Amino acid sequence: MKRKRVPIYTGFERFWHWTQAILILFLAFTGFEIHGSYTFFGFEEAVRYHSVAAYLLLALIVFAIFWHFTTGEWQQYVPTLKNIRAQLDYYLFGIFRNAPHPTRKSVLSKLNPLQRITYFSLKVFLIPLAVVSGLLYMFYRYPTRYGIEAINIGSLKFIALAHTVGAFLLVAFVILHVYMTTTGETVFSNLRAMITGYEESEEPATLSSMEGQQA
Repeated sequence: MKRKRVPIYTGFERFWHWTQAILILFLAFTGFEIHGSYTFFGFEEAVRYHSVAAYLLLALIVFAIFWHFTTGEWQQYVPTLKNIRAQLDYYLFGIFRNAPHPTRKSVLSKLNPLQRITYFSLKVFLIPLAVVSGLLYMFYRYPTRYGIEAINIGSLKFIALAHTVGAFLLVAFVILHVYMTTTGETVFSNLRAMITGYEESEEPATLSSMEGQQA
């Protein structure tokens, strides 16, 4: 079959993807320092950098939500059970037998069924868990003209625990995501696509070319 370069990812998608990844990793790095896992920036600086990165991530999320709904790209993440059994079989067995991928990626369908479920869960549950718990933890005390008021939270222990769990799950997702990028046609093909925006795809031979070959 003839191979061709197919445009898959727009410039904004690539910017959003890499910026989000960098911010999440930086938040994890500073967050674990705040927890006392190690010392790099120092506690006060780590808290300050963590807060700045959190605001940048929040701004990116708001802009990404706006972009997804104005372009209709949100539909890419709607879960579906179509071909999910074939996709599971591919990841569990077929990928080790060099079997063909059961779904073909296109600009209108960039995610396979398992990716849709995973990214939907990430956007609807995991990221909101980390963001909301982080904001509650940051603003549990805030200044008013009558002094310092506290948000009506009985204990910050649950909020801190929820934020830490969200952080560990996000780091686990990033590690799994990095591994899955190596499962393309080559180790770096998926990574290259997210840098250039193009993927190489097999183009079925046309009827005329088939007739020419037979002649």
